[in-house]
Amino acid sequence: MDSLKLAGMSTNEDWKNRSLAHVWHPCTQMKDHQWLPLVPIKSAQGVWLEDFEGKRYLDAVSSWWTNIFGHRHPHIVARLKEQLDQLDHVMLGGFTHEPVVRLSEKLCAIAPKGLTRCFYADNGSSAVEVALKMAHHYWRNLGKPQKTRYISLSNGYHGETLGALAVSGTGLYRDAYTPLLMEPIQVLSPDCFDRSPGEAWEDHTRRRFRHMEEALQRHAGEVAAVIVEPLVQCAGGMRMYHPIYLRLLREACTRHGVLLIADEIAVGFGRTGRMFASDWAGITPDLMCLSKGLTAGTLPLAVVMSTDEIYQAFYDDYSSYKAFLHSHSFTGNPLACSTALATLELFEQSDVLAANRRSAAMMWAAMTELSSHRHVIDIRQQGMILAVELAKNPRKREEYPAAERRGLRVYQYGLEKGVLLRPLGNVVYLMPPYVITPEEIVTMCQTAIEGIDVATSDS
Repeated sequence: MDSLKLAGMSTNEDWKNRSLAHVWHPCTQMKDHQWLPLVPIKSAQGVWLEDFEGKRYLDAVSSWWTNIFGHRHPHIVARLKEQLDQLDHVMLGGFTHEPVVRLSEKLCAIAPKGLTRCFYADNGSSAVEVALKMAHHYWRNLGKPQKTRYISLSNGYHGETLGALAVSGTGLYRDAYTPLLMEPIQVLSPDCFDRSPGEAWEDHTRRRFRHMEEALQRHAGEVAAVIVEPLVQCAGGMRMYHPIYLRLLREACTRHGVLLIADEIAVGFGRTGRMFASDWAGITPDLMCLSKGLTAGTLPLAVVMSTDEIYQAFYDDYSSYKAFLHSHSFTGNPLACSTALATLELFEQSDVLAANRRSAAMMWAAMTELSSHRHVIDIRQQGMILAVELAKNPRKREEYPAAERRGLRVYQYGLEKGVLLRPLGNVVYLMPPYVITPEEIVTMCQTAIEGIDVATSDS
């Protein structure tokens, strides 16, 4: 080790120890790292991460669902370097710049019809905060200040800041902070995992919608907005539902005078098989939150897109005090906007969605052998998201106890074999960068299958 240091080099062990001395890692019980090694990463390219000793890991989860075109894509890197030579940052209050203008124009051109305004933030949770505040403030400006509540779905997840966490339904993330949170009206999720044997996804989804309709009928006068993750509840275990729910919801929100917020932070930019998950239903939400894939995971950036109707409710003389006085220091950062522009250019340069359909079909074909696995209760897919749910006894729908951490065993096996899999509890999912090759898909899927075998072998 001393010789490595003298040569100006360092080892994985060096970086693990230095990290544990000062870094508090996210979504982690830090005591686990007494026995679960950290993985220090030195570099990345495409779907691969590489540590300080040359071991590579296939990034099967797109580094928390962000790197849609892989790491360090040459086109994005080039655009970022060009922008850095010209303008690094300027505040967006009272100023503007080329990247934010061009990005806004492009987003409005590809978003569901009617979304014409872009309000920028730094990350997904911040975007949800913006949308929640904007929805309430919209009704306040229209003379309906009593509309202060929100309807959300059980098992949903919208972020870690207090507003976003409040409208989330996932207890694991939310429960400790309940005393700090506003209370939404929570409606049963249309999650198709819960459908009756033999029941079609659409039939189950339609049946579940009655809970939303009843909530709107009862509470519309006090509700500012409904917020949902379109089609896939990602952090809630990659649970999925039929697009008909979005159509019914759009019609009901309009009828009851309630805004619809689509949280597309995880599912936007081609992840579900179309540019936006809302496109599957042919609907336009009143507010749409985007982040993650917006910059292909290169830099933090988020945006809330709104209709012109909402924008106009804030547009008035200063003395009316109707302005939306929300801000972030790095709102619309030129470097981040440039990476987002480069990301959208990659969609323009090739038929990304068609390529994704081919990759998604390969993923499904490679994983179907698990349909007869004695500890697999469900395999589901929406575009480039494929999830395998493990159970102790699928026939009796008996789950593995959370304390057994079966998913963690899959994660550990994956790291041994050079594949980054980070299950959500007992749900093993694949959400790779779009640039993954057929050969890499085989490696990823085979490792996941083997990891599931190992994780369930003693039960």
